[in-house]
Amino acid sequence: MAMKKKVLVVGGGGRCHAIVDTLSRSPQVAKIWCAPGNAGIAAQAECVPLKDTDVSGLLSFAKEQGIDLTVVGPEAALSVGIVDAFRAAGLAIFGHTQAATRIESSKEFAKILMEKYGIPTADYRSFSDFQEALDYVNARPFPAVLKYDGLAAGKGVVIAANPQEAEAALRSMLLDEAFGKGRVVVEDHLTGPEFSFMAFVDGERVYPMPLSQDHKRAFEGDKGPNTGGMGAYSPLPFITDEDYEYALEKIMKPVAAGMVAEGCPFKGVLYGGLMKTPQGIKVVEFNCRFGDPETEVVLPRLKTDIYEVFSAVAEGGTSLEALEGTIDREGKVVPASELMPELEWSDEATLGFVLASRGYPGSYSKGFEISGLEDALEEPSIRIYHMGTKAESGQILTAGGRVLMVVGSGKDLREARDKALAAVRKIHCDNLFFRTDIGHWVL
Repeated sequence: MAMKKKVLVVGGGGRCHAIVDTLSRSPQVAKIWCAPGNAGIAAQAECVPLKDTDVSGLLSFAKEQGIDLTVVGPEAALSVGIVDAFRAAGLAIFGHTQAATRIESSKEFAKILMEKYGIPTADYRSFSDFQEALDYVNARPFPAVLKYDGLAAGKGVVIAANPQEAEAALRSMLLDEAFGKGRVVVEDHLTGPEFSFMAFVDGERVYPMPLSQDHKRAFEGDKGPNTGGMGAYSPLPFITDEDYEYALEKIMKPVAAGMVAEGCPFKGVLYGGLMKTPQGIKVVEFNCRFGDPETEVVLPRLKTDIYEVFSAVAEGGTSLEALEGTIDREGKVVPASELMPELEWSDEATLGFVLASRGYPGSYSKGFEISGLEDALEEPSIRIYHMGTKAESGQILTAGGRVLMVVGSGKDLREARDKALAAVRKIHCDNLFFRTDIGHWVL
């Protein structure tokens, strides 16, 4: 009988809770650690007090514990080169190299790549000078899409409705350096429903996941400031089979092939933030990891053993020559089909509500007690993912902007929504709010 595996998950939010939850259903996994984890993850994994960007600390821990596979959740860890360090030490790790994460960490890199390989996206220009950027924006029609060229925890995009909003955003990004020193990408404004297309990618091989849609605005009716996401659902009735095929063949596969050609192949998750515009499907952004909160509604639909999926991608060769086949850790070249299992997905629909601290995405208070979680979990089709919580003196307390995500499953989106909403009503906390209209595009 094969030895059961030890897995380390790097990260601590709702996305990582969903990854841990899915790994916990694998018959191959003996034990899961999570660094740093959170109060909810602690029920399914041993939490380790290491920051997700502490590469040397995480590497030492993985060696000491004899970790068989490390899975990286957040972009911050990828952008500081955790994958490069683990691979150099001969450890299996699921995630992209520092060079490949530029698809997310540099908006300008992503736009140049799309232009080069003919991937449909909005026209753009990049600026480092505040006045040049402001003059360009003011000479064009509003709204204007302004993107900080770097990582900004989901808050580096502003859709400015008028010159005043544009000036404030450009001042914040270029003069005040709110996210650090960097450039700004100014894009044409696209219209239409956005959706998220995530795929496991190993070089040029793309293994798609079900589509999902998140809700970025803080308040009902898609009003208020942009957030990291206030809820999500899957599948998407408004995306046709033709739309799906176009997105897979003209966007996801070409960008994977383009990154191989550029010498920085993907080996992890590629997230396509796409929009169904009147002119066809176009790319809004690419991310180099699982989306959050989309992961929380997509992974519950996965029927295949996720350890096998993560392992197949992580075990694949990292050199460009290896991408024709795949090299396992013994150095034997095997076809990708022998490593990657066939992905099976449930036909059930999933829909989830994010419970956030009052004031989010602006300033907010922490440390409020949360009760009723056990009552909410009495319905077997409910999952609760912790995004920003901590345990203290036997209580679960709020510890972040987005605090919990309550996900329901059902035969259709309406049933999933009704179940999730009923569960949310059983959770009590003096400082949480949520949007009741998740899924309004289709419901």
